[in-house]
Amino acid sequence: MARIVRPTAYGTPDVLGIFELRIPRPAAGEVVVGVRAAGVNPIDWKLYSGAFHTVDDEHKESAGVAAEALPALGLECAGVVTAVGVGVTGVELGDEVIAHPVTAAYADYVVAPVTALVRKPATLSWEAAGTLMLSGTTAAHTVHAVGLGRGDTVLVHGGSGGTGLMAVQLATARGATVLATGAERNHHLLRELGAVPLAYGPGLLDRVRAAAPDGVTAAVDCAGTDEALDVSVALVADRTRIASIVGTDRRAAVGVKTLGYGPGQDAGTEVRLAARADLAARAGAGELRVLVHGSYPLYEAARAHKVGIAGHAPGKLVLVP
Repeated sequence: MARIVRPTAYGTPDVLGIFELRIPRPAAGEVVVGVRAAGVNPIDWKLYSGAFHTVDDEHKESAGVAAEALPALGLECAGVVTAVGVGVTGVELGDEVIAHPVTAAYADYVVAPVTALVRKPATLSWEAAGTLMLSGTTAAHTVHAVGLGRGDTVLVHGGSGGTGLMAVQLATARGATVLATGAERNHHLLRELGAVPLAYGPGLLDRVRAAAPDGVTAAVDCAGTDEALDVSVALVADRTRIASIVGTDRRAAVGVKTLGYGPGQDAGTEVRLAARADLAARAGAGELRVLVHGSYPLYEAARAHKVGIAGHAPGKLVLVP
């Protein structure tokens, strides 16, 4: 038998329960992965809290929205291939892999299409590998969407969150000058990653202008606040070079790019899928840091979600079955 974490109702993390089920078998074109680490992401608690936005039908699988009455949890994981379905090539039993996008990765085993797999670098820990891809591919989508390159100055809102930390590093790797907002307790981390840290809150616009006297050419919003949107619009002349992954309908009204799976948003599916091998290679080579704030056993998924919802920790959270 195998374990899986599922919500028993819509609500707070206290609705999460752990259940037993038979070890799954792969269909044609699929593999079964014995999960060693599964990433914890805000989308997970949004799915069962009822806070997640409307999702286009064509993007439901990528967004983790299934047909069942209650959502499956866990869009990314890393582990060892334990079974291979008919027609699968290039993958063998015992291979260490990263799987994304998948559904129901909060479990001992997950079924994944072979197309969801990327080789796990031997130098990358299970915890880092299990929580690399969702934030990493989202960040890759943001820097692609605003067309970052050498000579750009970009403002990253929410720079010390999981996606923000990845966006800071990917923007820096492209040769951009990076300013990033975050709580002052995380400013040392942002400096280590090559960004100029800035406190959010009243006066942010003036602080950015002082830190970037030659101007800001692009903005990436991982915070979703009115402040982030207003400051970005005030600073960046070309609104197509402002990309937001979270926030209100005001974003569309002012003409910035909205990235995600909702109606009218850019899902960036091809960009995200294409980024996975590069992200794994960079992380394996130590060129991309995956900051794991905390690891929790599978049965403490609710506690991990409470920590994530509190939002005080930089980096990522991970479940280790």
